[in-house]
Amino acid sequence: MPLHALTSAFSGVDLLGTRSDPRSGAAALVLLAFVTSFFAVRTSARLARNVAWWPGSVRSGDVHIHHLVWGICLMMLSGFLAFAAPPTTTWWHLIAILFGVGAGFTMDEFALWVRLEDVYWAEEGRWSSAAAIAAVAFATLIVAGSSPFGLDHTVSDGVTAAVIAAVLTLSATCFMKGRVVLGVLGLFVPVAALVGAARLAQPASPWARRRYSPERVSRARARFAPDRRAARWRGRAVDLVFGAPTGGGRTATSCRTSPSSPPAITLIRRDA
Repeated sequence: MPLHALTSAFSGVDLLGTRSDPRSGAAALVLLAFVTSFFAVRTSARLARNVAWWPGSVRSGDVHIHHLVWGICLMMLSGFLAFAAPPTTTWWHLIAILFGVGAGFTMDEFALWVRLEDVYWAEEGRWSSAAAIAAVAFATLIVAGSSPFGLDHTVSDGVTAAVIAAVLTLSATCFMKGRVVLGVLGLFVPVAALVGAARLAQPASPWARRRYSPERVSRARARFAPDRRAARWRGRAVDLVFGAPTGGGRTATSCRTSPSSPPAITLIRRDA
């Protein structure tokens, strides 16, 4: 039985709707699997942080095997299967689920692959949350069938090229200013990129560091001060969903192997 028929039978709703075509339906499943696995592994990490009996991180000796390792392996496996498996609806949907789960595991530790440090519960670990939100926004717009750059098929090639160049420039400006979500949304809704490009940059963003005067940087710091009411509410919402950082300090987790370490793999709790 095709996977979209199974989801309809269990939920009473065809989650893929008219997207039962192997490729377009697979995109919806990638998004669903990504969101589910991201929150599942984030919830598991939060429980391991606070609940004594919850099994935690996987270790081999003194090496902490981060869940991004499992995520990368799943994405590599699903990528290979996408080339090797027959292009049928059921196979495409199963591969899409594998890829979405792997992407969710990997994106949950986005901050680690950027900094090459275990900053999962540190302030820097919030980068993973921001990256996940941007990824979900992008994927949702794709699955919903939004037209990139706000274009349709009736415009000329010259207009298309000009619009694409303008939107890419505005979105790149948003990214440089640290306004990632507006930059992603702007690829589909150009007015969002225009708003983000016109607004004040984050004080630590590449745009502020390279282009702002000291007075402008001071203004940006005041605008994005963590003690502002909007910033406090936003921080509480992020903490509620993704977990609060531990006092701004980095999580000390060694990733080096000791010569005397046994090869056995064990489960331990992640340090708070």
